[in-house]
Amino acid sequence: MKAFVFPGQGSQFVGMGKDLYDNNPLAKELFDKADEVLGFKITDIMFAGTDEQLKETKVTQPAVFLHSVISALCLGDEFKPDMAAGHSLGEFSALVAAGAINFEDGLKLVAARANAMQRACEKNPGTMAAIIGLPDETIEKICKEISDNGEVVVPANYNCPGQLVISGSKESIKTACEKLTEAGAKRALPLAVGGAFHSPFMQLAKDELQKAIEATDFHEPKCPVYQNVDAKPHTNPAEIKSNLIAQLTSSVRWTKSVQNMIADGADEFVECGPGHALQGMIRRIDRSVNAHGIQ
Repeated sequence: MKAFVFPGQGSQFVGMGKDLYDNNPLAKELFDKADEVLGFKITDIMFAGTDEQLKETKVTQPAVFLHSVISALCLGDEFKPDMAAGHSLGEFSALVAAGAINFEDGLKLVAARANAMQRACEKNPGTMAAIIGLPDETIEKICKEISDNGEVVVPANYNCPGQLVISGSKESIKTACEKLTEAGAKRALPLAVGGAFHSPFMQLAKDELQKAIEATDFHEPKCPVYQNVDAKPHTNPAEIKSNLIAQLTSSVRWTKSVQNMIADGADEFVECGPGHALQGMIRRIDRSVNAHGIQ
């Protein structure tokens, strides 16, 4: 069985999507539509902008979403997912590609998400760090100890065994990195991100995005979509909406999502979108499956 997976923020690069735009009429049509919907020429930044321009959250998220969704849709009849999933932002790409949300509504939601997250970051500054080489339980325990002392630090992204990203205030992340290094982490690496994503610091963004999600039409997708908040397959539009609203302040349970897809029969994973981060994570979760990008 074939699972299609969609990456999140951080996989972007200048030039992304240009080949598709130049060589595929459907891609050109969808990219031109995106410029119109967003009210600025995101294609100029994606195809020939600077790294700095592309790193702005309001640009990055729609850019990664567009490259991912359009890559999938341009496969035509070859896009036959038995199941789908996306990492953080990628969940929106997965839902659009699988037909749960139409292209234009999905793009509007991603733009709303990016702007809401930017505002939340400005109001509640925070950061994230990748912890390498420690069991999840150890990281969870140390995060809880620090949080019990009045700080905010939580597990944010369960990426693969031995790699968990934590999120919280700058001070608590610094404390956590020190304590986790003492506990035996191979690396505790602060990330160059705009804020404390997938933590209580995103409550403001969640409240904003909830209104936009509730006002959007969702449909039953053509295949189950394994969602970040519970790592389980969903096809019910009301459940999908509810999980998507919870996503911004909840952990991304990527390891468990992939394990559940494999348990349900997935033996081939196709990454749609820029970069190959998910392929690496999937191989570290289970080496027996075939993980590749679009051929």
